[in-house]
Amino acid sequence: MVKKQQPKKTASKKPPAATASPASGAPLPPIDPEALKHQQRILTLFSDAFNPVLSSESFTATLQSIKQSLFNRDFDAAFGSEENLQAYAARWSPTRALCYSSIFEAIASHVDDIAILPDSVSTPEGGSDEEPSHSKVIKKFICIGGCAAEHVAFASHLQQTASSGTITLLDAGPWAQVVDLLQKQVTSPPVLSKYASAAIKAANTPLLEDGQLSTTFCQNDILAMNKEALVELLGPEPLTVTLMFTLNELYTNGGIGKTTKFLKLLGEILPDRSLLLVVDSPGSYSEAAVGKENKRYPMQWLLDHTLMDVRTASKEYEWEKLESHDSIWFRLPEELSYPIQLENMRYQMHLYQRKSTSTAA
Repeated sequence: MVKKQQPKKTASKKPPAATASPASGAPLPPIDPEALKHQQRILTLFSDAFNPVLSSESFTATLQSIKQSLFNRDFDAAFGSEENLQAYAARWSPTRALCYSSIFEAIASHVDDIAILPDSVSTPEGGSDEEPSHSKVIKKFICIGGCAAEHVAFASHLQQTASSGTITLLDAGPWAQVVDLLQKQVTSPPVLSKYASAAIKAANTPLLEDGQLSTTFCQNDILAMNKEALVELLGPEPLTVTLMFTLNELYTNGGIGKTTKFLKLLGEILPDRSLLLVVDSPGSYSEAAVGKENKRYPMQWLLDHTLMDVRTASKEYEWEKLESHDSIWFRLPEELSYPIQLENMRYQMHLYQRKSTSTAA
């Protein structure tokens, strides 16, 4: 678990804890110092962005109100105000951002395979053959549900891979101001003490350069969007679509019928070779009730049944499951610090790729 920040705290000399493992009892080699430094950078980004919220006297009461609204399944109350959204992002998004960043790292080879190369710039005769600075690959993500954690995790991925990208964050809640705040934060240097040395100030650079990440927020209910709107949202080029701790909510609150229809439509209109990444709570925490008898089915079973069932498969495309994990622990190194206590998390992860089977494609 991440410890609260303490004044004049000295760093621990023991090796950092493993960050992720397929099972709770399977330790991994210690994280390297540079990776640990990067993770702390991400937490510092959140603490800088939401410092007024974290230090507010009403912060604890706001969190309790959000928890109660979520328990009551009252999502309008939980995410209907700017105060609640910032408190939620400050409390729960840092761990998820680090976790999602590790997931993006794990699937990086698949993401790289569909990255877009910008149009090459012809070099005039006698001109320089040096590769233009804008010729880096461009990675495109659309994140359905959730905003702050996905936003920062993708920024982290771009920084780690020295690439550029575009991200569209779609959610029914009014996350626009939080998105703007975090976009400013990822392109600004961290806040330094006024007593910082000249060397530290000189080395203080933003996580991303201007123009390295293009971010768009779209406030909408994904289950209410029609085919034309979804086609416009997705665009014509291969991309990665994420449902991070969102699919089970769609099944539970939007209904299995509407969610299944959406997944079928997604397969129909997604650009070929696009990826679908689904991350959610493991086991019985992700189940949906079906029928009058409310028989419960695991989210993963419903997802596979919709995407992979050969009896209802489309003749135009198919889904290939590239990776699947029923339960993975994400563990926070003890050396990391944050103004409030953060916890480890456990999740399931499934990665699919849409592949055309039509000869006309």
